[in-house]
Amino acid sequence: MSGDPTHAGEAGATGATAVEEASRPSDIALVEAVLMVAERPVGVAEFATALDIPARRVEQLLVELAEAYRREERGFRLRHVGKGWRLYTADECAPWVERFVLAGQSARLSQAALETLAIVAYQQPVSRGRISAVRGVSADGVIRTLTARNLVEECGHDHESGAILYRTTDYFLERMGLRDLDELPPLAPLLPGVADIDDIVAS
Repeated sequence: MSGDPTHAGEAGATGATAVEEASRPSDIALVEAVLMVAERPVGVAEFATALDIPARRVEQLLVELAEAYRREERGFRLRHVGKGWRLYTADECAPWVERFVLAGQSARLSQAALETLAIVAYQQPVSRGRISAVRGVSADGVIRTLTARNLVEECGHDHESGAILYRTTDYFLERMGLRDLDELPPLAPLLPGVADIDDIVAS
């Protein structure tokens, strides 16, 4: 007599699972593969869910990879920025990378946008009215530009005036290479260094 089809199906499923497990890459290879295709910092929980790896193990692997890339003097570094991890070009390779990148390839922010971005970064949460008062001109158009570039976002309303408040985004932290706002450099007179912000954001 032929075998029980139910048992045969279960055996087939078990066999398929065994093959899948046997061919599964190492945990560190899976984490590294995701890092290679990520377009934004990836959080530990995201790695854990997508790769079916315990969060503590993921965190351990990320630290190991970051140290290995640094120790082996690779052309990239793994950094923890914002709320996740992402690969970045090594600082010492920057001059050669700049040769590769075409001049003007990235759209650059205007001086007005850079000044506004600096005001939001250092005074957030802040309203358009406050920004306009600091700059002496309307900030409406510039705020729309920064919002479209995902550098600033709405974060509620002023409890007295009802005006919309703005803050910088996680993407801003990512582009600046910061883990949080506490790592912003001290604010100097007249908001110097906006050209540096432009270079970083446009990179």
